[in-house]
Parts: sequence; structure tokens; C-alpha cells
Amino acid sequence: MIPVFDGHNDILLRILQKPEQREAIWLTGEGKGHLDLPRMAQGGFMGGFFAIYMPSPHDPNADMDVLMDSPPYQVPLPSPLSLAPCQSVAVHLAAQFLWMERASGGRFRQVRSVAEIKAAQAVGVISGIMHMEGAEAIDPGCDALYLWHELGLRSLGPVWSRPTVFAHGVPFAFPSTPDTGPGLTEAGKRLVKTCNELKVMIDLSHLNLKGFEDVASLSDAPLVATHSNAHAVTPSSRNLIDRQLDMIRERKGMVGLNFATFFLRRDGRRDSAMGWEAILQHLDYLIERLGEDHVGFGSDFDGAIVPDGIVDVVGLPRLIDAMLAHGYGEDLVRKIAWDNWLGVLSRTWGG
Repeated sequence: MIPVFDGHNDILLRILQKPEQREAIWLTGEGKGHLDLPRMAQGGFMGGFFAIYMPSPHDPNADMDVLMDSPPYQVPLPSPLSLAPCQSVAVHLAAQFLWMERASGGRFRQVRSVAEIKAAQAVGVISGIMHMEGAEAIDPGCDALYLWHELGLRSLGPVWSRPTVFAHGVPFAFPSTPDTGPGLTEAGKRLVKTCNELKVMIDLSHLNLKGFEDVASLSDAPLVATHSNAHAVTPSSRNLIDRQLDMIRERKGMVGLNFATFFLRRDGRRDSAMGWEAILQHLDYLIERLGEDHVGFGSDFDGAIVPDGIVDVVGLPRLIDAMLAHGYGEDLVRKIAWDNWLGVLSRTWGG
């Protein structure tokens, strides 16, 4: 089985919402959601980014569920969040991530370097990178980022769509471009500098076009979008236009293909009744535009509706079979599934 490294999942949010069920969610394979430890092993999921995400008091998914069934749409974004409550939630989520490692009986391990990922994979242990989706738990002076780095944070998105003190995200809109607002704030520029200093990967998914361009002009690291698709195939605000893809290629960066149906389907709908065609169209386009060394997976498991062909993490081998049947050679499939993520992490973190 070809191992898979994945750019994004939201299992920590599932545990946050039902902490009394965390053992069932993580350990025993209760069959709900997209991920749990037994199914990850079954599907060849050997590593990925685990998102610390601070939800809004009003769940935007309630609006998304209605609007995304009937494009065109523009989902209203929730208001910005305050620092102190976000720090509390983030600490709780990080604690759950550390609990997942301890409770796994040696089957899951937090990693902070490419060497640790390779060492874990060599003995059949699943790797987890601590990632923060939206920097609401970081103060404008970025002092907290040093603390989070010590805890193991190695990847950070300045925004999850709603605005922060650092940047502006894109609304969930179709059809739309990502050119939806101003660029980085002064605090956002400081955040980029501090991430570069600490070698924390900056995730450009959810960031608007001007913010993306500001990161590109300020950062000395590869440009990475952990869970985004091609705007030329599906004109969603969350997908990347050619100009962004070209900058990512020039900087030897990475795009992780998002499995969310509303970023895959040409009609922008949530409907999961779809085959492999849209996924393969996005992969074809991303490979053509970025080159075969700069494309991977960024599933958005436990954070989105995914195609019926995938269903959950156990469907990863079916996706790989579809890629092989499409004409991708085994070497290219292995790059997309595993090698390319390790390559960009090595270029970002060093080592």
C-alpha cells in the first residue's frame, strides 16, 4: 500500500465538540466522521497536519449547508474572535492532540521534523504535525508563537476565512475570485517574520489574494496551501488562481488537493454524488501548472463533505487506484501521496 501524508484534517474539532466520546472517536473506530486510528491504519494514512481551529459561537456551517446546495452563494463570515477565549480553546485542543499520542499505545506520534516523520513511518507509526488554522490564539506581538513552537506547532494559517488581527480571509463564495479584500496588517507582517525565524510553515489556504501576495513578498520560505484546489477548474473563492499557482511553483512550494465537494465540483455544490472525474481534473491541472513535485493531498477530513468514492479515510486506496487507472505512474502517485509533502517540509523546516 502506498502511504499517504495529508495536508489537513479537523478531527480535533470533533473531539472538542464531544470530549466525553473521545476514546470512541479516536481509538475504537466508532465509524462516524472521516478519521479514527483504526481506519487511518486501514487506509494507509501514515501522517498529516492536525488542525487547531477555534470555532465561532455561531456555527457558519449552518448557513453553508443551505447556501452551498444552491449556487451562486456567498456565505456571511462570522465576526472576529477575541484573543483570551481563543487561547483557552487552543490550549484545550492542543491537549487533546497530546492525549491522542499518549492514548494510541505507540501507534501515533507527534512529529516536529522530517527525520521524525521518516523514523515513525519506518516502524509503522502514524505521524501528526500540530497545525493552527487561524491565528486567533496568537497575540499581535507574536510572543505566544514562541510558546506554541515549544509545544510543537510547526504549521500556521494566519486566517480561517474570518478576519483576524493579522489578515483577511476569503468568504465561502461561488463563483468568486480570492481577490476579496486588503492585505496583511502590520501584525500580519510581524507574524510572517516570526514564522520564518522559527521555521513554522505558513499555510496560505483561506487567505485572500492580497494577503497571499504580501506573504510571498515577505517570506523566505516555500509558499504552501495545505488544502486548496484550482480556480480554473472550480471558480470558488477558496481555490487558487493561476497567478497564485505560478508563485507557488516559483518558490518550490506545495498545494494539497482539498477533497471538499464544493471546491471540486464545477457547479460549486456540496452534493457528494460524484465520481473521480472532478478530482482527476484538479490533479491534472495542478500538476500541469505546478509540476509533479509540488502537488499532494489536503483532504479536509472531518471538516467537509467528501465525494462518495472516498467516503472516509478508508477510501484513500480507492483514490490511488483511480489515479493509477487515469494513467499516473506509480512513482508520480507516490510523490503526490507521500514524497512531495516531505520534500516541502524539508525545504521549509530544514533537515
